[in-house]
Amino acid sequence: MAKNLVIVESPAKAKTIGKLLGSDYLVKPSFGHIRDLAKKNYGIDIEHGFEPTYEVDAEKKKVVAELRKDCKAADQVWLASDEDREGEAIAWHLAVTLKLPVETTKRIVFHEITKKAIDEAVLNPRTIDMNLVNAQQARRILDRLVGFELSEVLWKKVKSNLSAGRVQSMAVRLIVEREREIMSFNVSDYYKAVAKFAAPDTKSSFRAEYSGDLKDEAQAKKFLEGCKGSDFVVKSVETKPGKRTPAPPFTTSTLQQEASRKLGFSVSQTMSLAQSLYESGFITYMRTDSVNLSDVCTNACKEFITKEYGANYSKPRQYKTKSKGAQEAHEAIRPTSMKLVVSQKWDEQRLYEIILKRTLASQMSDAVIERTNVSIEASNNKAQFSATGEFIKFDGFLKVYLEGTDDETAKDEQLLPALTVGSKVKLNELEVNQRFTHAQPRYTEASLVKRLEELGIGRPSTYAPIITTIIKRGYVLKEDRTGTEREYVSLVLKDDKISRNVKKENTGYEKNKLFCTDIAMVVTDYLSEHFNDIMDYNFTATVEKDFDEIAEGNLEWAKMLKDFYDPFHDTIQKSIEGKRSVGERILGEDPQTGKVVMVRIGRFGPIVQLGENSEEDKPVYASLSKDQHIETITLEEALNLINNEQGGRLIGVDPQTEKNVYARVGRFGPMVQLGENTDPDKRYATILKPLTVETVTLPQALKLLELPRTIGEYEGKKITVSVGRFGPYIAHNSKFVSLKKTDDPLTIGYDRCVELILQKRETDAARMIKEFNENLKIVKDRWGHPTVFYKKKYFKLAAQTDPEKLTEAECLAIAGVKPGEQEEKEVKEKAKKTSTKKTAAKKTTTKKTDSGKKTTKKSE
Repeated sequence: MAKNLVIVESPAKAKTIGKLLGSDYLVKPSFGHIRDLAKKNYGIDIEHGFEPTYEVDAEKKKVVAELRKDCKAADQVWLASDEDREGEAIAWHLAVTLKLPVETTKRIVFHEITKKAIDEAVLNPRTIDMNLVNAQQARRILDRLVGFELSEVLWKKVKSNLSAGRVQSMAVRLIVEREREIMSFNVSDYYKAVAKFAAPDTKSSFRAEYSGDLKDEAQAKKFLEGCKGSDFVVKSVETKPGKRTPAPPFTTSTLQQEASRKLGFSVSQTMSLAQSLYESGFITYMRTDSVNLSDVCTNACKEFITKEYGANYSKPRQYKTKSKGAQEAHEAIRPTSMKLVVSQKWDEQRLYEIILKRTLASQMSDAVIERTNVSIEASNNKAQFSATGEFIKFDGFLKVYLEGTDDETAKDEQLLPALTVGSKVKLNELEVNQRFTHAQPRYTEASLVKRLEELGIGRPSTYAPIITTIIKRGYVLKEDRTGTEREYVSLVLKDDKISRNVKKENTGYEKNKLFCTDIAMVVTDYLSEHFNDIMDYNFTATVEKDFDEIAEGNLEWAKMLKDFYDPFHDTIQKSIEGKRSVGERILGEDPQTGKVVMVRIGRFGPIVQLGENSEEDKPVYASLSKDQHIETITLEEALNLINNEQGGRLIGVDPQTEKNVYARVGRFGPMVQLGENTDPDKRYATILKPLTVETVTLPQALKLLELPRTIGEYEGKKITVSVGRFGPYIAHNSKFVSLKKTDDPLTIGYDRCVELILQKRETDAARMIKEFNENLKIVKDRWGHPTVFYKKKYFKLAAQTDPEKLTEAECLAIAGVKPGEQEEKEVKEKAKKTSTKKTAAKKTTTKKTDSGKKTTKKSE
C-alpha cells in the first residue's frame, strides 16, 4: 500500500496526477461531491442559525467506504480537489465524512496538472479554508431555500412541475424582456444608397455610402435623377494611423463566449471539453475570473513567437482582472505547454487550438493599421459620399488570432485605392435599396453569458448549468428558425439610366438563438409582481458580492442568510394566499358557435380553449405551436388551431371506404388523414411540397394515402417507397436511400429505385476508410473529413490525425467509450438476450375452456 493517499474529484484527473506523482502515492477519485443537503426539511435548520444537515448520496456510499479503508492504510492523506469554492467545499466534506481532522489535514491546490505544479503543491500544502467553504455553503443553502420555496409557490399558483431560482429566474427574465422588445418593435423602412466607384486608373473599384437620408421611394428616385450626368470629385482624403490590441487570455466566460461564436459550442459543451483538457494536463484550471499569466507562460510564449514569427512579433504583456471580487484570481485559461496537437478528438483539439492561439496572441505585438476616410461629391446635386478603408501595415497578433464578435451587422473593411483631392472617379453603379429597421437580436448562449456577467449575476462556473436548466425546464427553446421571405425595392442608376426591381430576401433567420416560451413569460410576470427583490438585477448582483465578502472572511454567513430569508419568507406566505395566474387572455367569440375563445397556460403548456368549463358542454382545446405566443396570437389563428384539432380541413370522402379525408397539421408537419380522430383504423400521409393543408385536393390526398408503395424485388429483397419525417425515401434490405428532389415518390419506377440504391452503395464504399465491425468504422463525412462512426453517432477527428493508423481501442476512446466498457456492454446485452429466451421458454399461456374455467399450458 502506498504511504500517501491523494483524493481528487474525477477518475481522469486521478489518472493524470497518479502518473506524475509515482508509486509512493495512491490517487483516488471521489466522483465529485460525496454528500449534499438532506431532502427532509430542505436539509436546513432555519431556526438554529441555518444549520445544514448533510447526507451521503446513496450511490456514493460505496466510494466513501473504499476511501475510508484507504485512509486507514495511508500514512498521509492529501485533499487535492479543485482550487475554487466548490473544490474547497468538496475537500471539507471529504474531511468530515472520512473523519479526518479539518484543522490539520493537508490541502493542496494547483491550477494546472503538470509535474512542476503538482510537486510545488505537495511542497507547500495548506489547510482547508473555511471562509471559502462557508461562502459555498451560504450559496448552496440560499439557493436551496429560494429554489424550493419559490417552486412550491409556482406549483400552487401557476402550473405543476415548474422551478425557479435566484439566478435561473434572472436569466429567464432577460430572455423574456428581449422577446417582448422584439414583439413590440415596429418595423419601418428607409432607403440606403451605395455607390460603386472606379479609381482614376480604372483598375480598382471601391464602394462609398451616401451621407444623407432617403425616407421613401419618391425621395430616392429624386436623388438618383439628381445624380444623372454628374461628375464625382474627391473632396478630401484623410489618413490616420491606428492600431489594434490583442484581447486578454481567456477567463471562463470569455472562453464560453468565443467557443460559441467561433466553434458553435454550447456553454455546457465548452465546459465539458475544457474539463477534459484540464484533467488530461493540457490546459490550466478552466473556472477562473483572472486574466493573469505566469512568468513561465509569458516566457514560453516569447520563445515560441520569436522562433516561429520573429522577435518583432513578440510583446510580453500582463493583464489586470477587471471583475470585482474575482474568486479564482490565479491564472487565465492557458495551455500548459506550446504543443500544437494534444488530442485526437476533433472538438477537444479545436477548443485547445483557440486557447493556444488566444494565449499566444495576448503576448504579441499590436497590429499597425492605416485608416482612410474619403469624401466624394456629385457635381450636379452636391450629394456627399463617404468611403472608409483600412490597410494593415503590420499584422502583429492578427497573424495568429482575431477575437469574434456578437454584432450581427458588422461590416467587412475594404482596401481603398490611392486617391488624391480633386481627382475624378467614375461611377460604375449607384444602387438605392429599401432597408428595414430591426429590433435587437435574440440572445445566443454567448451573448446571454456576456450580459449575465455584465450585470454581476451568477458566476462563470454557474452559467453552463443555468442555461441547461432553463432549457430543460421548458422556459427556453434553443433552436434555428428559417425566417420569412420579404420583398424590397431596388433602384439602380447605371449609364445614366434608372431601373427599378422588386427583389426578395430572407428576414428573421435565426441560428442557435434562445427563444422564451409562454410559460416563461407567465412565470416571469408572476415572480416580478410578487417577488420584486428576487427579480431585481441589482439585488441579485448584491448577493454575489455578499458571497465574496464571506469568502474573504468579512461577513458572517448565517447573518447574511437571516437578513435575506426573513423578508423573503414573509413574501412567500403572502403569495400563497393570493390568486392563481395562468396568463389567461380572452380573444373573442367563435362566429359559428358563439362560444368564447381564450388562450392560457394548461397542464402541458399554452393552449387555446373554445368554450367555458361546464358539465353540460366540455371545452375544446388545442396547443399553440412553438412560434406562437399567448400575448400575440389572434382570434383567427386560434380558431384555425381549434379546427385543426377537431380534424382539420374536410377535403372530401374516399369513394372506396366512404370515410372522410382531412388535411391538417400533425406532429411532424402537414398531413392528410383518412377517418375520424376516434377511428382506430384511421390512416395518415405526409403532404409533399409544394402542396399545403390549404391547397391539397381530394385526388392528391388519396394518392398520398397510397404510400408506402411496393415497387418490386431486387436481390430477393422488397423495394418500398414512402415518405418519412425527413422526406421521401426508398427502403431496401433494412437500408434507406433518400430520393432526389426531382424524384416523385408517387410515380418513381423500379429502374430508378435500383439506380439510387446502387448509387448509395457506391457513395458508402467511397466514404469508408476502415471498418472494425458493424458498429465501429472510420468514414468520411459529407465534407470529406475522417470521422469515427460508432453506434449511429459520428465523432470528428483532429486535423492532424492519420485515420489509417488508428486502432479499434483508440477509436473507442475517441467515441468516449472507456477501456473495458465495450466488452462489459456486450456481455450484459448477451446475458439479457439469454435471459429473454429463457423467460420465453418458461412463459405460460392462459386460455378459457368451454366451461369458462382457466387452464394453464407451458409454451413448447
